[in-house]
Amino acid sequence: MLIGTMLVGLGIVFYAEATLITGSTAGLALLLQYGTGLSFGLLFFVINLPFYVLAVLRMGWPFALKTFCCVLLVSFFSSAIPTWLDIGRIEPLYAALMGGGMMGLGILSLFRHKASVGGINILALYLQENFGIRAGYVQLGIDAVILLAAFFILPLDRVLYSLLGALVLNLIIATNHRAGRYVGFS
Repeated sequence: MLIGTMLVGLGIVFYAEATLITGSTAGLALLLQYGTGLSFGLLFFVINLPFYVLAVLRMGWPFALKTFCCVLLVSFFSSAIPTWLDIGRIEPLYAALMGGGMMGLGILSLFRHKASVGGINILALYLQENFGIRAGYVQLGIDAVILLAAFFILPLDRVLYSLLGALVLNLIIATNHRAGRYVGFS
């Protein structure tokens, strides 16, 4: 879970450095950061607070506690990584592809350990586990709405790069997170 949250945090840093947007509560936190100048970590943590009720009620206390820890770690890493790593310049296309890939792999890692980065991930996991709707497809639909909102804040090219990154992130989850995917042979 530690590596998963580090990957998500580094992906967020790539996005913030290139002024890109992602979906879910992280995307909302990035939009608010760009609009207000407030810290992503603080915004991400606060936005996720209401989703813990769903996590406890629908997914149980162990999932909710792991998710709370993961949100706390992503908030921390997204704030700390820029003090550990100086990114002087990053091409938006690279940031979209690698940032989306890192976030997708990080989220997948957390899903595999019955945790998430909160918010829409909780809703997506609940829908997959209870109704068989793939978590990646749920995420993709909600991410599309958040990306549409970005058209009012970011330049067109940054929204298009962000859309590519969201596609990478969600395809990683959609193609890899399903029951029986990693079952050992006997």
